[in-house]
Amino acid sequence: MRALEHRPFRLYFCGQAVSILGSWIQQVALAWLVYRLTGSAALLGLAAFATLAPMLLVGPVAGAWIDRHDRRRLLMLLQLLLFVQATLLAALTWFDLIGPTLIILMALCLGVLNAVDTPLRQSLIPAMVGGRSDLPNALALNAMVFNLGRFVGPPLAGLMLSFMTEAACFLVNAFSYLALLWAVAAMRLAPVARAGGSVGQVFREGVRYAIDTWPIRTLLIVLAVLNITASAYAVLLPVFAREIFHGDARTLGLLWGAAGCGAFAATLMLATRSSVRGSLNLAIFCVVLAALALLAFPLTTRLALALPVLAALGFGISGANVGISTALQTVAPDHMRGRVVSFFSAIRFGLDAVGGLIAGSIAALSSAPATLLGESAILLALGLWLLLRAGRLRQSVTH
Repeated sequence: MRALEHRPFRLYFCGQAVSILGSWIQQVALAWLVYRLTGSAALLGLAAFATLAPMLLVGPVAGAWIDRHDRRRLLMLLQLLLFVQATLLAALTWFDLIGPTLIILMALCLGVLNAVDTPLRQSLIPAMVGGRSDLPNALALNAMVFNLGRFVGPPLAGLMLSFMTEAACFLVNAFSYLALLWAVAAMRLAPVARAGGSVGQVFREGVRYAIDTWPIRTLLIVLAVLNITASAYAVLLPVFAREIFHGDARTLGLLWGAAGCGAFAATLMLATRSSVRGSLNLAIFCVVLAALALLAFPLTTRLALALPVLAALGFGISGANVGISTALQTVAPDHMRGRVVSFFSAIRFGLDAVGGLIAGSIAALSSAPATLLGESAILLALGLWLLLRAGRLRQSVTH
């Protein structure tokens, strides 16, 4: 917990905790709203795609923009815009004006805002802890609070949805953004060097750096395959909750919470790693673990067995993603960090969206279990490819 000794990061950690909890409550409520109104697995995939696809398209350019501006002020502006978006979604739902088209449009608006907000939050963390020595711990704690929200938020959302409307969940999320706004406003940070040149020039410089730097290129490839396969399971959870386990919104909350429990455990373990090498070793193990858990989950029809398997899957996905993020931020120089983080975010969340859209479409034509079995085969092949390159990757990152 040493990164919490830095006051700016401590403020951010508290504000982030409230904001992330609200975001998970909204995510579960939105998925349940889509499935309640339409009963369509394909529309679940489309809604997830609309939320995350802007990360793939806008995210890389957003990184160049972030590196040219005052990151603290930009983050405060983003929290205000996210507050407005969530409030509008709550109002539309409350007055029964919401429908499939408006849901997709609101999800798309959220996705565009998150495409800037996510890499912006990550790129500010080094300034909050005053350098690189406490950076791995800060990144692990940041992921830990994200996954704690993932652990607590979905079951809480399921409970809330059993006695109140989706609109109330959206309103809770709206006010959660104000906590992070207050935290960022209260902190004082040393100035961070800004990149010079036009957005296009800064963006092209970042792309050349990522392609020409072998460890960064390799880690981004692993990240891409992981998130286009394993992370797609989340889109199909409402289908498993209702059709496989014959449950309701509370069942969905338990499934999401189990995955969040595993993800939280992974970030706790990462927080104990004293070096980037330890984080990278855990990330490699987690890719293989995620592949095996993704293979096992669709083979069970009992909720009691599915929950620990989902916990293992959440552990694998989160451990791999956070370990890769730590390695990337350690390798990247300060003036490149916004762009490298934006590439990470674009691939992490953007290809998650593409994978969700693909998974929802395939499941609509075949079945949700068959879809995940196919995804697991691809991920197992990635795990073997990564193990063959693990030695060189460790050497490159640690030097």
